[in-house]
Amino acid sequence: MFDPKSLLNDLLGSQIPGTGTTVRDTAGKATQLAKDNPLAAGALVAVLLGTDTGRQVGGAALKLGGIAAIGGLAYKAYQNYKDGDKPADAATQDPALLPPPEDTAFHPSQAPQGEAEFALTLVRAMIAAANADRHIDEGERKKIADKLALSGIGPEAEQFLNAEIEKPLSIDELVKAAQTDAQKLELFTASRLTIDPDTRVERGYLDLLAGRLGLPDALIDHVEATVSAVKTAAPSVPSVPAGNSPW
Repeated sequence: MFDPKSLLNDLLGSQIPGTGTTVRDTAGKATQLAKDNPLAAGALVAVLLGTDTGRQVGGAALKLGGIAAIGGLAYKAYQNYKDGDKPADAATQDPALLPPPEDTAFHPSQAPQGEAEFALTLVRAMIAAANADRHIDEGERKKIADKLALSGIGPEAEQFLNAEIEKPLSIDELVKAAQTDAQKLELFTASRLTIDPDTRVERGYLDLLAGRLGLPDALIDHVEATVSAVKTAAPSVPSVPAGNSPW
C-alpha cells in the first residue's frame, strides 16, 4: 500500500519526489528539473490541472509535510477569524508557516479516522477540485496517466490517482468524509490550494463546497487570504489555546 501522506506531499510540492528535499532547499536545481520534467519538481497537481495553478502550488515550496501544511493554513485562517482580524491582514504577517499546535483539532494526530486516512481524503478533495470544471476528459486522462507512469510515485499510488481522476468524489462524499469541524475547514483549504477560482464553474464549486460544509462566509474570506499569501510566502501561526468547537 502506498503512503497517503507522501502522496499528499508530492501533490502539494512539499518535497521533490524521490529526493526527500524541498523545492525551496534546491530552488535553482528544481527550476531546471521543472523544465525537463514538471513531476520532478513535485508539481503533481500541475499534471492534474494542466494549468498554472498547480505550478503555483508546487512553487509555494511548503517546508512542512502536506497534511501539516494544510492543517497549519486552516488553523491560521481560523485563528484570524476567531480573533476578529481582517482577511487582508494575512498578507502583512510573518512569512513563516508553522504546523498547527498539537493540542488542537487541526493537528494531524487528532484525526479520528487516523492521519493516513485523512491524508487520503485530502488527496481526494484536491482531485475533485481539479476536476471542478470537468476539463479532465478521456483524452486528458490518457495524458495524465502517461505522465504519472513516468513520475516515480509507484504503481499503487499511480493506480489510485488514475482511479480517482476517472471518478472523483462528489461533494456529498467529501462532506461525509470530514469528521470534525476542523477537518471541514482543512478539506476546503486543500481544495482552495488546488485551484484558483478564475472561472464561474470553479468559483461555484468552492462556494457550494463551503456551503455544504457549513463554513461561515467570513471564515472562507480568511481561507482565501491565507492561501493567497502562502503562494508567495508562508504565513506564521502563533499559538493560542485549544478549542473543541471552532465556530
